[in-house]
Amino acid sequence: MPKQKTNKAVAKRVKITGTGKLMHFGAGKRHLLSGKSRRRKRRLKRGRLLAACEMKRLARLIG
Repeated sequence: MPKQKTNKAVAKRVKITGTGKLMHFGAGKRHLLSGKSRRRKRRLKRGRLLAACEMKRLARLIG
């Protein structure tokens, strides 16, 4: 049986943590930053864990 291919679009957007959870960075940090508060921009810097239901689906795509 052939190996499952990694979905490169997902692999570029999601990182696997040391404990095996999936982490992603939110949208909204590329442009039009002058209108956003300092606090909002600071929080957008940090990565966030995916929801459990999304984790199962995307973990399958990463392989």
